[in-house]
Amino acid sequence: MRYRLTLSCCRIMLLLAAGYGFAQEVTVTASVALTGQSRASKGYGSGNVVIWLTPLEGTVVPASDPLASPPRLVQRNKSFRPHVLVVRVGSQVEFPNRDPFFHNVFSLFEGKRFDLGLYEAGSTRKVLFDKPGVSYIFCNIHAEMSAVVIAVNTPYYGISDRRGQIVIPSVVPGRYMYRVWFEGGLPEAMNAMAREITISESTSTLGVLHLSASALPATHKNMYGSDYPPPAPNSPTYEHP
Repeated sequence: MRYRLTLSCCRIMLLLAAGYGFAQEVTVTASVALTGQSRASKGYGSGNVVIWLTPLEGTVVPASDPLASPPRLVQRNKSFRPHVLVVRVGSQVEFPNRDPFFHNVFSLFEGKRFDLGLYEAGSTRKVLFDKPGVSYIFCNIHAEMSAVVIAVNTPYYGISDRRGQIVIPSVVPGRYMYRVWFEGGLPEAMNAMAREITISESTSTLGVLHLSASALPATHKNMYGSDYPPPAPNSPTYEHP
C-alpha cells in the first residue's frame, strides 16, 4: 500500500513538474518596419527578416528532435524554395532537384562552403551545416537562382512574413543573445543590433525592428569567379538526359 502511494505521488509530482515547465514557455513576437527604401531596394519588403535567440549561461533549451523531418531547399522553376532557410547547427539540409534539367548548387563565399556538382532532375543531394553562420547559395548554371541558409545554435528563431510579423513559439524564459539578419542590411548594422535580452512572461515582445534597406547586391559570379555564360537551352546541361 505504501509503495503504491509513493508511486502515485511520484507520478503526480512529475505531471506537475511537466505542467509547470510547459506553463513557463512563452511566445516571443516582433514586427519589422523597413525604412529608407530606395527604388533599388524595394524588392526586399518586410518578409524574410530573421531573428534568433541564443541561450546564455543558465538558460536551458531542449535538444534537437532526432525524428524531425530534414530541412529542404527545393529547386523548382529555376528558383530555391524557400528563399531563406534557418536550421539548427548539425542539421543536414536536403537539396532536391524538382526541375526537368540539371542544377549545380554551390556556396563558396561565406558560411558553409560546398559544391554539389552537376545533378539531374529527380535526384537529391545533402549538406551538413556543422557550424553557425550565414551561407549564400547559388546555382552554377542559372544565375537567377539564389537562397540563404542560416545555421544557428538555438531552437528559437523566427522569419518574418510578408506583413513583417515574427513569432517564436515555446521559448523558455531566461537570458539570450538576440541577433538579426536581413538580406538588404549591411553587416555592420546587423552586428550592432546584437544585444543581451531577458525573456519572461512579462517581457516576451521584442517590439518593432526598425531596419534600413541598402541597395540591391551586385550580380554574383559563378563558382569559378567568372560571369555566367548566356543560356543555351539546347545544351545537355539544361535538358534532362
